[in-house]
Amino acid sequence: MSKPKVVVGLSGGVDSSVTAHILKEQGYEVLGIFMKNWEDDDDSEFCSSRQDWIDVVSVADTLGIEVDAVNFAAEYKDRVFSDFLREYSAGRTPNPDVLCNAEIKFKAFLDHAMSTGAEYIATGHYARVRAVDGPKGKSYQLLKGLDPQKDQSYFLHRLNQEQLSKVMFPLGELHKTQVREIAAKLGLSNATKKDSTGICFIGERPFREFLNRYLPSKPGPILTDSGEQIGEHVGLSFYTIGQRKGIGIGGVKSHMSSDGVSDAWYVARKDMKSNTLYVVNGHDHPWLLSNELVALDASWVSGESPNLGAYAAKTRYRQSDAECELVHSEGQEFKLHFRENQWAVTPGQSAVIYDGEICLGGGIIEVSRDSN
Repeated sequence: MSKPKVVVGLSGGVDSSVTAHILKEQGYEVLGIFMKNWEDDDDSEFCSSRQDWIDVVSVADTLGIEVDAVNFAAEYKDRVFSDFLREYSAGRTPNPDVLCNAEIKFKAFLDHAMSTGAEYIATGHYARVRAVDGPKGKSYQLLKGLDPQKDQSYFLHRLNQEQLSKVMFPLGELHKTQVREIAAKLGLSNATKKDSTGICFIGERPFREFLNRYLPSKPGPILTDSGEQIGEHVGLSFYTIGQRKGIGIGGVKSHMSSDGVSDAWYVARKDMKSNTLYVVNGHDHPWLLSNELVALDASWVSGESPNLGAYAAKTRYRQSDAECELVHSEGQEFKLHFRENQWAVTPGQSAVIYDGEICLGGGIIEVSRDSN
């Protein structure tokens, strides 16, 4: 008896291509779908969607599967990009990939896939799903991918039980090197293709130039921690906590560290009311360190907040797990206390909580502080 139909989100990259191959080899009926999520500058030198579509068609031909294209640009602009601009306007630094997964890839795309008669969708994310039988029936856990360098559970932490019940992540058990080896053996045209840089509508373009098309510039003072003005910023939306390059104060003399090397300047605070950007000298300045954070808009994989107590958390992707304690969780808000100070905890980014290899969920960082 043949296995059910699975719709695979094909991006043109090697990960989703190998995902489709694995599922076909396992006997599933596989349909590839290419998602088009951005249209504003489709002919731009920075937009790779045309080449990505060519790569998808080539892969589908090699694998012997059908492929189609679906346009989610309107949904993306409404559900993801509008929130992206709203967060930047408020002085925060959002992570649109997190919202894109929750609202587009595992909502709009999932709904479309189900309408074709599919029972599951699959993507090339490095993560795993585990079904668990319990007293209330079957539930689903989101687990880290086995490749610690590629684990993408951080970006998937807003997925819920309904979504996880219909999702497959075949690459969760593999390392990236194995995926490229499989692609090479299959003779896939994208076997050595460079990984995507992240936000699909930005690509390789200068980020400030892109934002400037949508957000107004509002210059203001750049002050040090002592209140000395050392420059003028172009608009608070264009800077993020911990930023070192592109601040515009390269000619300003900085302090010398103990080993005689000049310390760099870092963005440390943004005061929206006074339109002031604060910078500090040195990577480990106290203003860049915090051991507490409050997060809002919480989303829990199980549908319920975890019990208070000891866990680990990430406040940005590619960060090592940091030991912490969940000291408060009520409604859409929670508070974490870290055993050690965390560097440049940034409002707008996601704080994601783990219990070992299990991703429990997370929320949007609202504020951080040093409680000592």
